[in-house]
Amino acid sequence: MGVSFRLVVVDTSREARILAVATLDEPTRRRLYDHVVRQAAAVTRDEAATALGLPRATAAFHLDRLADEGLLDVVFERRTGRSGPGAGRPSKLYRRSENHVEVSLPEHRYDLAGRLLAAAIEDAEATGESPREALDRHARQLGNQLAATARDAGTTEAGPETVMRILEAQGFEPRTDEDAIVLGNCPFHTLAQQHADLVCEMNLCLISGLLAGLSTKLQAHLRPQPRHCCVRLEPA
Repeated sequence: MGVSFRLVVVDTSREARILAVATLDEPTRRRLYDHVVRQAAAVTRDEAATALGLPRATAAFHLDRLADEGLLDVVFERRTGRSGPGAGRPSKLYRRSENHVEVSLPEHRYDLAGRLLAAAIEDAEATGESPREALDRHARQLGNQLAATARDAGTTEAGPETVMRILEAQGFEPRTDEDAIVLGNCPFHTLAQQHADLVCEMNLCLISGLLAGLSTKLQAHLRPQPRHCCVRLEPA
């Protein structure tokens, strides 16, 4: 039986995702990536090199680069099916990564909205709570979790800079406006175009949960304006 492990990319920041996608700009690397993901099973360096007519060293270099960027997973298996002493060293193989890399400009987080909406529907079916109430509750909880993550990372001061850094990581593009903070982007823009009340209230609850978790002197309010998120942060 083969022994395998998956390379996990811890850094999922916007910069890391852009770098991962930019890795495919190199033509040979993109060809190797396309070849690997089209195969039913993981492939070795030799198999990839032969299929694309490349030197083995070239294929190995680019495959490892794709793995380093989280686009491919590395697996070690014994192709002979033998195990134990004398079975030889496992081969190094590559397959499509289980990590999903997505880049959008401006930043969109429809995956996040989907998780919140799915959790709200499940709770509503299980408890009889209205889906809207469940969604708002889950959004506040997510805000609390973002605040807890910041505290666990060593954040000791919960000033406007901390709030802006967290909101920036979530795609809101925060900007200062005198003593307030405005949000230049809604990560759920397309969804908000059709369901503005639902999405704006979800945003308000998420950011309110963040502010409560950080114990800041800011409060979130609905202040819709063109080309901005509907939420504005103002001094309490």
